[in-house]
Amino acid sequence: MVLKVLGSGCKNCKKLAANALAAIEELGIDARVEKIEDFDKIMEYNIMKTPVLVIDEVVKTQGFIPSVEEIKALINS
Repeated sequence: MVLKVLGSGCKNCKKLAANALAAIEELGIDARVEKIEDFDKIMEYNIMKTPVLVIDEVVKTQGFIPSVEEIKALINS
């Protein structure tokens, strides 16, 4: 499983990446988090607001920072 955090590298993006890592650790799953900061690559996802959480190439959230528990629920859905 691959979780991607799309954004400019701002504090919100860093917090989302930290929450995603924590969710993976708490679930004990084999997954990784990638941070995507390249604007051209971000635009390929056709999103309007960052930060964005992408799980296995599906945009799950955009424009806010989901909690660790919310990310765990998204992973399990």
